[in-house]
Amino acid sequence: MEINKVSIIGLGALGILFGHHLAKKLPKADLRIIADKERFKRYEAEGVYCNGERCDFTYFTPEEVTEPADLLIFTVKNDGLNDAIHAVKNHVDEGTIILSALNGITSEAIIGEAYGMDKILYCVAQGMDAVKVGNQLTYDHMGMLCFGEREPDLKSEKVKRLAAFFEKTCFPYEVDTNMAVRQWGKFMLNVGVNQTVAVHEGNYGTIQREGQAREMMIAAMQEVIVLSEKEGIHLTKANLDYWLSVLATLNPDGKPSMAQDIEARRQSEVELFSGTVLKLARKYGLSTPVNKELYYRIKLMERQFDKNFI
Repeated sequence: MEINKVSIIGLGALGILFGHHLAKKLPKADLRIIADKERFKRYEAEGVYCNGERCDFTYFTPEEVTEPADLLIFTVKNDGLNDAIHAVKNHVDEGTIILSALNGITSEAIIGEAYGMDKILYCVAQGMDAVKVGNQLTYDHMGMLCFGEREPDLKSEKVKRLAAFFEKTCFPYEVDTNMAVRQWGKFMLNVGVNQTVAVHEGNYGTIQREGQAREMMIAAMQEVIVLSEKEGIHLTKANLDYWLSVLATLNPDGKPSMAQDIEARRQSEVELFSGTVLKLARKYGLSTPVNKELYYRIKLMERQFDKNFI
């Protein structure tokens, strides 16, 4: 069955980035952005912009009944996932393929519990350097979506359908037949890059050049490699080098999502990154001092937001 109708929930950086591209490739009625009434009104009134161009999106509230999506993409933040799962119910049927572009290593299982793991393809968004300020998104590199089944060496009909759709829409993608390693590798990158840039209040350039910040980033990533062994994933130095090569392609003036959250004085996804590392370290009786330091430094920054707000 060919993919025609696409729904996206979450107009953060990735939602705008993907939506803007697909809006140029699909009939307007076939791309639906799911948003609650308050966001709907704001998007309509203020507009949503990608590299200076107003996005021509069709919005649906969660209550509206519509044809189910052939492809449903989650691009919300982790703390909005549960609400998003309820909001997309009118867009899911037996044939829907679901992708989660969320950071971390847990969202597929959470979505699959609600709608069935048979609809899920595991996914990693990588290589984008998008920065969102207000309703304006800017980027130099669109990056790509890497996807595949959880089971290694399996190229299912779902995978083939999605690859054909991305070919048709000129959407950058890569099929990976070992998504567990890919997801843990991206998790390792996020743990190092997002948190280090946030605590140094810098940008990608801060950790692309040699120095203390880059050393901290790599040390945090190496702690994830040790944990991956315990989880049966077996990341290696080769995986670390691959992700560092991806990092090297990004605009040095760009910033990861956590740094953007800290700058905007929003609560971050620290629990998704070092929070997860610390839980796994306790599980296996391991020491992860770099991630422990990053966790407490970011938590301290977040507490300062609350004090200043009061």
